[in-house]
Amino acid sequence: MPRFYIPPHIWNPDKLALDDGETHHALSVLRMQAGDRATVFNGQGAEATVELVSVEKGRVVLQRISAGKSAPLSCELVLAQAIPKGKNMDLIVEKATELGAAAIVPLMSERTIVRAAAGEALAKRDKWQRVAVEAAKQCGQNWLPRVLTPQTPKEFFQSGETFDVMLIASLQPDARPIKEALAQATAQQPRRVLILVGPEGDFTPAEVGLAKAHGCHPVTLGPIILRTETAAIYCLSVLGHELFG
Repeated sequence: MPRFYIPPHIWNPDKLALDDGETHHALSVLRMQAGDRATVFNGQGAEATVELVSVEKGRVVLQRISAGKSAPLSCELVLAQAIPKGKNMDLIVEKATELGAAAIVPLMSERTIVRAAAGEALAKRDKWQRVAVEAAKQCGQNWLPRVLTPQTPKEFFQSGETFDVMLIASLQPDARPIKEALAQATAQQPRRVLILVGPEGDFTPAEVGLAKAHGCHPVTLGPIILRTETAAIYCLSVLGHELFG
């Protein structure tokens, strides 16, 4: 059944309506007609099965058939990811959505090739948020990760975000396996966990020192050096296995 996203600020369970982009997708791409059914969701757990009652002048009238609510995952995973070159950030956002990340922080580290001025940063954030929406539509995820504006590691650590556990993927000899680092960091089930993943060439020693100074525990991803997009997927997969109850 096709899935469509309705942003939470316009979500009205008693009067569900698609925006222009989702209407275009339903009518012009999927060629849906009156009588067809679909699922709509708001990215904050709510979903509903609807029927297209009528199609009038490029607009669809929806009738709710049933509604439900997906519970959030037991732990919020936040991925702070150094922006890779090319379209690899799109891939990371897509897979992070599929793996249940609650938020994605694009980082402009010292070795990051991609840079963004203020206006460009907002445009990139909006683009990656759309990637997350499309991934959620495809995989049946009703909780949409929040994509933040690209920022430096220093800006991120100064933002005041708080976490129960903070980890950084590291090639340094003091890095521990993720499971061991989690056990060392807390004896209780954490509710919010941060993982930092560096760019090609890894974070600089100064950036690693900054992360450690703010409470990040270095974690190893095994004996093989992974590409940054592979490292992000690996970290979220292992953390999800360990933390999602």
